[in-house]
Amino acid sequence: MKTYNIPIFVPHRGCPYDCVFCNQKRITGSQKNVTPADVRETIEKYLATLPKKDAHIETAFFGGSFTGIPIEEQTELLSAAYEYVKDGRTDGIRLSTRPDYISKDILDNLQKYGVTTIELGVQSMDDEVLLKSNRGHKSSDVTAAVKLIRKYPFALGLQMMTGLPGDSKTKSLRTADAIIALQPDMVRIYPTLTIKDTKLEEMYRDGSYTPETLDDAAQLCAELVLKFESADITVIRVGLQSTDEISENGESVVAGPVHSAFGELVENEIYYGLIMDAMGGRDGVIYVNPREMSKAVGNKRRNIIRIKKETGRDIKILPDDRLRKREVRYDCC
Repeated sequence: MKTYNIPIFVPHRGCPYDCVFCNQKRITGSQKNVTPADVRETIEKYLATLPKKDAHIETAFFGGSFTGIPIEEQTELLSAAYEYVKDGRTDGIRLSTRPDYISKDILDNLQKYGVTTIELGVQSMDDEVLLKSNRGHKSSDVTAAVKLIRKYPFALGLQMMTGLPGDSKTKSLRTADAIIALQPDMVRIYPTLTIKDTKLEEMYRDGSYTPETLDDAAQLCAELVLKFESADITVIRVGLQSTDEISENGESVVAGPVHSAFGELVENEIYYGLIMDAMGGRDGVIYVNPREMSKAVGNKRRNIIRIKKETGRDIKILPDDRLRKREVRYDCC
């Protein structure tokens, strides 16, 4: 059964902080506040195109700190979405919010109106990084929020970012370890992009902030994906959703590891490691599952070219439908 989200963006609603990286209206492409009528209109629009069978459909409130909105407004938006849960046309509601905007009263209300999944914007479990990013909360708030949410039947997602001010590869890996210790059901990983009209843009232009390169971000995220998966935690997204604003040619990205297929680049990195291990410094032929061929070869033959450049070795990659995802077989040529 395939899962579908009906995205409803509530840009910068409910959040009193201006994180250095944040301009939600540019990130989401949304410039207006959402009303219950907008919720119904969006759901109806998506339901007209989504399959009626073998589909798990959730309305998803993204883009802001949903539980920071006055509870009366939360209830109005949730009530509109809950109508579709009650009549069976959708299967639940998910939302994203801040870890310091979680309380028993809030969770009781979310449960009442059919919320099934809560995602917390953790970003980092390093307090220095959180402070430099002007997040307005500490890692201890994340731990407390998770402990409280786990008293309810909600599925829990945690979102982390890489490349924030004061961050490093070591700190990102430590954040991943701390997230794993909290045992969420799922995670998202977002490399930091420098967006127009943010404090981070000022920091980038005055030289006090250096963004990740595309290659460094992809390599780090590949390591993070494998770390989470080894802990049986599902990675549901790597990199921001590409939009007209957020893309290589978009007007909103000033700097940072932007790529319309960033998740694919991460898979390329994972396969690069698998292939290098299998080759053992030899020429030969690598076999992978046919559906994984593009990931193994790499974007614009990225892995083939890189292996030749770094090792001087020639490698062929061919399909073998007996192999599973990320299973690699080597044959000497």
